[in-house]
Amino acid sequence: MQEKRGWHFMPWLLLALSSVSLAADVGLAGVMGSKAMLTLGGGDPEAVAIGQSYGGARVVAIQGDQVIVEIDGRRRPLKVGQHAVGNAGAGEGSKAILTSDGQGHFYANGTINGRSARFLVDTGATMVSLGAGDAKRLGLDPAKGKRGYSQTANGQVEVSKLTLDSVQVGDITLHQVDAIVHASGDLPFALLGMSFLNRTEMVRDGDTLTLRRRY
Repeated sequence: MQEKRGWHFMPWLLLALSSVSLAADVGLAGVMGSKAMLTLGGGDPEAVAIGQSYGGARVVAIQGDQVIVEIDGRRRPLKVGQHAVGNAGAGEGSKAILTSDGQGHFYANGTINGRSARFLVDTGATMVSLGAGDAKRLGLDPAKGKRGYSQTANGQVEVSKLTLDSVQVGDITLHQVDAIVHASGDLPFALLGMSFLNRTEMVRDGDTLTLRRRY
C-alpha cells in the first residue's frame, strides 16, 4: 500500500476547493457467496453481508449477480460495475462550516468513533491520517490493520490501514471511513483526508469552507 503525499500544505490545494464539488459513490465490485463486494469512491472492495451497511448503503438482498442496496431510504439494484449515488438533497442540513486560520488552513473540531479529535483539512491526503498517540487515545489498535507505507515529505513511513466506525465534523457524521495510522511518531492533529472529503461537497468562499454531506 502506497500513499504518496506530503506534510506541506500547498496553496494550490486550497485554491482547488473554491469551485469544485466532490462526490463519492457506492459501487458493486462483485458478489462473494452471501456477501456483496462494495466499493466507496473507487476504493478497495469491502465484503458486506445482507442487512449490513457500508458508506451509507445497506445491502437489502443478493440475487445472483445483482445486489439490492438502500440509500437514503430508496432501494436500487446494482450489477457488477454499476454505481449508485445518494440524492443531491440527501442529508440536507448536514454540513460543517470552517474558517481559515489566516494562512489558508482549515481546522475543525470533531470526533472519531465518538471521541474528540482535532482535524486539519488536507486534500493531499488519500485518507484520514492519525498519529500513533491519537490512535492510542482513541482506542485504535494499528496491529489489526493492513500494514503498508506512506510517502511523506519527510520520507517513507510505516502505516496501518484501518476503517473507522464514525468520523464527525460539524453536523456531518460519516460511517466506515478508511484511515491510516502512523506506526511511530505523532502528528499535531488528525488529517481530514479524501476518504472523508470525497463523501462531501466542498465549496470555498473567501476564508470560509463549507462541507455538505452527499449521503
